[in-house]
Amino acid sequence: MLSLTALKSTVQRALRLLAHAKDVREAEVYASSTGQLICRLNYTSQIPCNGVEEPKSAEHFGIGIRAVFNGTGAPRIGFGSEARDLSVKGIQRAIEKARHNAVPDPDFVSLPAPEPAAAKKIPAYHDRRIMEITDTALVDTGWQVVNEALKTFSSSDALAKLAGSRDNLAALGLIVGGDVSLFRQRVALASTRAPKIQTDESTFVASSITAMVERKQSKGSGYAAATHLAQFKGETGSQAADGAIRSAGGQRLPGGSYPVVLGPQPVADLMTNVILPSLSADAFFSSRSAFLGEIGRPVASGILSVYDHGSAKGLVGTRAITCEGFPTGRTDLIKRGMLEGLLSNHYETERLMRDPQARQKLGINPKNHPGALTPRNGFRLSSRGGRQFDAPPTIAATNVCIEGADPHTTDSLLRLIEDGVYIGRIWYTYPMNGLRAGDFTCTVVGDSYLIKNGRLAAPLQPNTIRITGNIKHLLHSVVGVTKRATSLVGWGADEVIYAPEMAVRELQLTEIAQFMEAV
Repeated sequence: MLSLTALKSTVQRALRLLAHAKDVREAEVYASSTGQLICRLNYTSQIPCNGVEEPKSAEHFGIGIRAVFNGTGAPRIGFGSEARDLSVKGIQRAIEKARHNAVPDPDFVSLPAPEPAAAKKIPAYHDRRIMEITDTALVDTGWQVVNEALKTFSSSDALAKLAGSRDNLAALGLIVGGDVSLFRQRVALASTRAPKIQTDESTFVASSITAMVERKQSKGSGYAAATHLAQFKGETGSQAADGAIRSAGGQRLPGGSYPVVLGPQPVADLMTNVILPSLSADAFFSSRSAFLGEIGRPVASGILSVYDHGSAKGLVGTRAITCEGFPTGRTDLIKRGMLEGLLSNHYETERLMRDPQARQKLGINPKNHPGALTPRNGFRLSSRGGRQFDAPPTIAATNVCIEGADPHTTDSLLRLIEDGVYIGRIWYTYPMNGLRAGDFTCTVVGDSYLIKNGRLAAPLQPNTIRITGNIKHLLHSVVGVTKRATSLVGWGADEVIYAPEMAVRELQLTEIAQFMEAV
């Protein structure tokens, strides 16, 4: 990892070079150093394995420059980057790439001009231990998870009964898979419009685990995310193993409309893949949102609130500043069922403010409600994970918090539903018929049960039912939300969802056809 001092020096050098470029009207410089360390886990009781497989790391650093160039006609905006070279020559190459890539943009207003003094002072929230972790400590973190899972399997009376004895547990086909990932990020940025250099550094650890009892076709899951390694105890392994044990002997469920309790993972998956994309300013500008024209109107049950809070103390996705230099903070998205605001960055806020069709797209005149489009979510992210120098700012959430008006527990939600289905894990969640329609589908893949008389009853067999629904109908059908939430980072996602359990009046479940063996 490069130091903040090295990143700041790079930004200073780049600003000096840009000041002498006669064709540059304004420019923005961003330098970052990002690391991801991963332990892949793969324990199988019946096949020789290493348990902790493929511990590896990926480090990325470089500089990105976004510049506005003078020329005949409208100004041209270009972006260029250079990886692993922060020298004067590397900076010059990045400037030349931005010049070569520059194109006119009729929606462009200006580069951001944040006031550094406005950034909220957040006490050091990164973990020095993650910044400096050794290879041995990384592998030990992976083994924590595997060992916790194996302890749970070996102490289970139910598994011993299924196997005939504790000595024969391996014959059941015990599997533990998933990963433990550690992220560490440092950034520095400034511009000709805001020349004071701002910096930020952050860390977090996340884990997603699946455990299986293969002979019983059962599956369990475990999830965790934390800012500091000391908060991570390998509990995802025991959670996943316990879920696999409880899911043994699952049954099929006929299709139909059912009252449902969604567990934390389905709530997070729906939020990441279906809801948040429709709560983004760019989706409104392009008329793709399922909530088009509904700011200030009810879009969900009156008990439901959803907000993004990038500066909340102690939360995993907290950042001091955005990748545009603006202070992070709280954005109320849905408040007591009403659509209040959107995730936005500087570019999208500016062009919506000037869009002649903004009132129709938003449902309000943005000039009269500027708080609905405050640019707190402009981040430079890529498929490699975390903040990256080689990507211009897009829109991303930070800590997404979901709350209900009444502080329910799991037991009180089950009693509220009385007879229905508990869905604990879904996958392959995606919109159907375009994002604007609000239709979605996903497959139920584990940790799911029938609810009988207000209690969890028989487990459901994984991969035998799908959810087909509409996100607006689902949000209006919410009847209860637990106070307790689980922090989850979805597959390929950058935001952290603080996901509760959620009771829904009805969801359409469709049975997946069962393949029959040939006679």
